[in-house]
Amino acid sequence: MNPNNHDDAPPPRSHADYRLSAENRARAAHRGLVSAQWHACHVDRKVMKDLMKRSDRPALLNMALWFGLMIASALVAGLTWGTLWCIPAFALYGVLFAASDHRAHELSHGTPFKTRWLNDVFYQIAAFMTFHEATYWRWSHTRHHTDTLVVGSDPEIAAPRPPSILNMLLDAFGLRSAPLEMARTLRHALGIVNAETRSFVPESALPRMIWSSRVYVLIWAATVASCFALGSLLPAMFLLLPRLYGGPITQALNLTQHTGLTENVLDHRLNCRTVYLGPFLRFVYMNMNYHIEHHMFPMVPYHALPRLHAVIKDQCPPPYPSLWAAWREIIPAVLRQRRDPYWSVHRPLRAAPQPASASPMAGHEVA
Repeated sequence: MNPNNHDDAPPPRSHADYRLSAENRARAAHRGLVSAQWHACHVDRKVMKDLMKRSDRPALLNMALWFGLMIASALVAGLTWGTLWCIPAFALYGVLFAASDHRAHELSHGTPFKTRWLNDVFYQIAAFMTFHEATYWRWSHTRHHTDTLVVGSDPEIAAPRPPSILNMLLDAFGLRSAPLEMARTLRHALGIVNAETRSFVPESALPRMIWSSRVYVLIWAATVASCFALGSLLPAMFLLLPRLYGGPITQALNLTQHTGLTENVLDHRLNCRTVYLGPFLRFVYMNMNYHIEHHMFPMVPYHALPRLHAVIKDQCPPPYPSLWAAWREIIPAVLRQRRDPYWSVHRPLRAAPQPASASPMAGHEVA
């Protein structure tokens, strides 16, 4: 059934099967939705070449500021532990720590740094901080970009239909997603890899994924053991819990990316949102608010996305003027999709499709 049904269409009795089974992916492939050719806005080749240039300097400054603010807030939180002053310090530390989710995401593309080993080192650190085992998540995210919101093939659909409000509230603090990620990592550490994981992680990457998972589990165990040894929750407050108590802002940003938008289409203008944010949130989010631009041309580094936006904005739906403006659409969309999971938000296209001058997945890297 077409997810773009009209308002007067009767609500369906069932909804899509989101499992990454061979049957579901074959069904999506039969519809021409797997590893397909996506629409790309027109960008002059010279302009695109300039936009795709990588540089270590912007990312080093970004990482230095990020780690500097985290260290400063952690010092204040540690020194004021046991007093009310630690609450705002840990609040800031948690927001910054949870921003590892956005940095791991961008670093997985290998674009922030020109120097490959810098991308790899910071990616491993950020992935651990956000509970995403690095090898698994790199390949999962590659599939997400290849088959964005393709039911049965995209492993990162955050709000399957009909959406669960309870799950969305739990995920604001990672209370659903973090245990699932940790359980998966523990299984991988034990060498247990299910068919779903094997559907997008190649056989050659499995040993690295398993050994990386074992390192994660050892660090988690050492952190818990140190809490017992010290008789204090402080080690966990610094390493395991900040992704949870600092998660609401991260989740509020993440859910603007695709929630409520059209599934099973080959145009990122219809299944992604670009949202204008202030300087602090853009820093936290690492410019992923330019999400149409990022999905359409994922090899453009995060620091060049505002320039890319300026180039293609007249070919895209109007951007949302604020985070709240995006959520004013998302909240009623989620409530409606609980009644009718085939209904979608329709994004207006302001220009007719134009020939692409660069493939949107050109040069997409996988380690």
